[in-house]
Amino acid sequence: MDSVSLQRTVFDEDHDVFRQTARAFAEREVAPHLERWAEQGHVDRGVYRRAGELGLLGISAEEEYNGGGIDDFRFNAVLIEELARVGATSVAMNLSGFNDLVAPYLVSLADDGQKRRWLAPLCSGEIISAIAMTEPGAGSDLASITTTATADGGDLVLNGAKTFISNGMVADVFLVVVRTDPAAGRRGMSLVLVDADTPGFTRNGPLRKIGLSAQDTAELVFDDARVPRANVLGVENAGFGYLRHNLSQERLSVAVTAMAAMRRTFEQALSHSCDRTAFGRRIADFQANRFYLAELATEIEIAQVFVDRCVLDASTGDLDEANAAMAKWWVTELQQKVVQRCLQLHGGYGFMKEYDVARDYLDCRGGTLYAGTTEVMKEIIGRRLTRQ
Repeated sequence: MDSVSLQRTVFDEDHDVFRQTARAFAEREVAPHLERWAEQGHVDRGVYRRAGELGLLGISAEEEYNGGGIDDFRFNAVLIEELARVGATSVAMNLSGFNDLVAPYLVSLADDGQKRRWLAPLCSGEIISAIAMTEPGAGSDLASITTTATADGGDLVLNGAKTFISNGMVADVFLVVVRTDPAAGRRGMSLVLVDADTPGFTRNGPLRKIGLSAQDTAELVFDDARVPRANVLGVENAGFGYLRHNLSQERLSVAVTAMAAMRRTFEQALSHSCDRTAFGRRIADFQANRFYLAELATEIEIAQVFVDRCVLDASTGDLDEANAAMAKWWVTELQQKVVQRCLQLHGGYGFMKEYDVARDYLDCRGGTLYAGTTEVMKEIIGRRLTRQ
């Protein structure tokens, strides 16, 4: 595939140096443990501390809070790509869950006290975070959440439930989307930081998923969970605007993950097709299979160009909401096609879990669901197109 790949121009020498660090981390600290983490249902806490020591967490956070002090999404993308390169999609989602979901809110909205209490230890890997948006009755439609945070003196009292929360069982602090003014619709939502040991807060799990076994996922329950009102992030009742602004980066992160993961799957299928023989010929020498490979290689290259442009836009603060939605739905749907065909090229071996392509087949299915389904992404784009 290298002979027909376009040269990527989105990264510079600083990113190349960072990639060396990320690659060494992925190969030494992550790859040897993937099977064990999948069996136990979560990654070891030590991997967060090691990532923090190497400067792989909180890349955009200020240096005084143990961050990298670099507001450039390209570094985030490099880390994702290197983890995907060793088949660590679950770990990529765990670490990018902080870098691309939680950290942007803390960096832009937290006050100094909040940053010292939560951001600094998160960047060093001492504690782990999660973001809690989805509810049993409200997935992609965040405006329909029902978890409430009722003011009671200097506190907020939380009641409700969240589900499908990544890092839910291991996280020490949660960024929770709540409704602080039930009568105000989207204008009555807030972001609240909740420590895992808060009385009235419980979590159930890990939930049993068909893929991403090393990424623990949980259900959260708030039953008169009381937190200080000072735990509100940013301005109270302004949460929906914050979410809408930051979700674009989350969706691009999903697209980058899917892009890098499908490249690995394709490269392995190409190698298998060139090595495996049937009826005295290489699998790759059958015209039908050559056409499969040619089609997939072309679509992967086209998708990579668009994703790289979005990555560049994100690094300069110019990522458009509709473009992020395009990248998210197109690439995750393309990944389904690529992985399915690559599994077919492996024949019966593709149905065996000890082969990477079988695990990829299970892991990739969630990409079209989380961070907004494919249908919601199309709705975002369609509304932009038809807006008067």
